[in-house]
Amino acid sequence: MSVSNADFLRYSRQILLPDVGETGQFDLFQAHVAIVGVGGLGNLVAQYLAAAGVGKLTLIDDDKIELSNLPRQLLFSDKDIGEYKSATAVLKLSNAYPGCNLQAVTDKLSEHNRQDLLAHMELVFDCTDDFGTRQLINLTCLQVKAPLITAAVANFSGQIFMVDMESAPDSGCYACLFPQDSHISQTCQSVGVLGPMVGVMASMQALLGMNLLLGIPVPTGKLLRFDGRAMQWREASLSRDLQCHVCGGRVEQPRSQSQIPDSSLLCEGGH
Repeated sequence: MSVSNADFLRYSRQILLPDVGETGQFDLFQAHVAIVGVGGLGNLVAQYLAAAGVGKLTLIDDDKIELSNLPRQLLFSDKDIGEYKSATAVLKLSNAYPGCNLQAVTDKLSEHNRQDLLAHMELVFDCTDDFGTRQLINLTCLQVKAPLITAAVANFSGQIFMVDMESAPDSGCYACLFPQDSHISQTCQSVGVLGPMVGVMASMQALLGMNLLLGIPVPTGKLLRFDGRAMQWREASLSRDLQCHVCGGRVEQPRSQSQIPDSSLLCEGGH
């Protein structure tokens, strides 16, 4: 199916890319994506995807906007304080990108609603800052066979990886990386973060997600970490863990010290 003249003009710079073209742009128009967490990461991921022409975005977050959010959550301003993040983001993105069908969910993702919210998604972004919610998203995506892209930021460090057992069955999941019995903080309100670090990781999430939707090969089974002080990327393989309570069942690959993540990077979804 061809793209309309108006859409061709709007998206012409990405349609010019051989990996996109009119066919790829139409694929973006047809995609339905969920973003869980509309803080710093979710703000920017949603904006990039809506601007690129992704057809439908469901934004899930029960959190309300606070003054301390504003340096990282660029869709919001002082007048939005006290409003729901998901609903406010939908309002602002709908005005800027009327071609995108946006839905706000102001409930917290939970055991009771997770299947209904994520079951029919082509892609899910984990942009949360809560360990329990991250584990729940991971479990649900594996059950409904939805690819998951998760990222986090703390201090001057960020990490990102993708879980897609359908395309890479030997790769690990979020629970392989951070088992539920990990001795970690359950929330991250006391962890510092610099705004541009959130922007770096959100941009990587959006790029990885768009590549996936366009059929461009993406790095599965890879944990990518960015050091914002040294301006360096590091990569480590993430294999399925035999002992994982979510996806176990294959021979565990022993991890080197460089593969063991910093638990502080569970933290910042930008909340």
